Amino acid sequence: MDLSIAALLAQDGITNGAIYALLALALVMVFAVTRVILVPSGELLTIGALTLAAFDQGHVPGTVRLVAGAAVLAGVIEAVRRARRGEGRRALAGAALWAGIPLALAALAAWMGPRKLPLAAEVAMALALTGALGPLTWKIVFEPIADASVLVLLIVAVAVHFVLTGLALYFFGAEGSRTPPFSSASFDIGALRVSVQSLLVLATSALAIAALALFFGRTLYGKALHATSVNRLGARLCGISPDFAGALSFALAAVLCAFCGVLIGPITTLYYDSGFIISLKGFVGAIIGGLASYPLAAAGSLFVGLIEAFSSFWASAYKEVIVFTLIIPVLLWRSLVTHHHEEDE
Repeated sequence: MDLSIAALLAQDGITNGAIYALLALALVMVFAVTRVILVPSGELLTIGALTLAAFDQGHVPGTVRLVAGAAVLAGVIEAVRRARRGEGRRALAGAALWAGIPLALAALAAWMGPRKLPLAAEVAMALALTGALGPLTWKIVFEPIADASVLVLLIVAVAVHFVLTGLALYFFGAEGSRTPPFSSASFDIGALRVSVQSLLVLATSALAIAALALFFGRTLYGKALHATSVNRLGARLCGISPDFAGALSFALAAVLCAFCGVLIGPITTLYYDSGFIISLKGFVGAIIGGLASYPLAAAGSLFVGLIEAFSSFWASAYKEVIVFTLIIPVLLWRSLVTHHHEEDE
């Protein structure tokens, strides 16, 4: 291996690591606030990319029907919940909130589908439409069992992964798709050819991470989420709704996952089940960060990307094994240095 090959592998590793970092941040955020390991993050990534691909082809994406059906179900669940609490007058308002906004987004996406709007508008709608699946998933699946143990939540998250995989196959089919590149230009730095698309991936990932840092550090909602992640009971006593925090964290995570799909869609062909392996690599980065630290999760994800890139050169047949084996020494080390404590502490 010479320096030019090493630089090329490093470029690929950093680009992939930036994608894994966004997925890891989504996983850490959801777990910190709700104790849910977001296993279906890969499906949200795939749905976001396939939604944009459908817009690019002038079709109405299957996400429209998926969001519409989930919105109606969430509205019914909210109405029943409020009625059981004796809030009959607010039942209709709650149902309208949970069903109305996603249905409006679905209607707008159905109108946009055959009209071939500019790429920026299509990307924004793909993110919004896929992002709506986040709080809808929270409302339908996880909010009723929010106080269950982590193991129960993990089992349910795995079930949601399989359900979304089947729904993605039904709504998008088995054919793979690619999204249009933001730029096909490239330039040379010495012997290294750098694509503008890769630089855009790195730049937009860095901007997204910076935006998350500003959100958690400067905004009221971000501070509410941070308070919930530090002490759920204390946040509840201070008037922060755990249901609202859960819905908001799922919404942000879904947008991040869809954004990852938009970024890698021009680089690789995505199928309905392609996101699972990608999300597992983000999960390895999140585990390196202990499912608690955003900077460590981002750094761990970059490390995963670099290991994957160099493994593809030295042992391409075993690169996935090498990447996923990284989780074993990390878990062993954490089990030795971390004192056991009860979940409710």
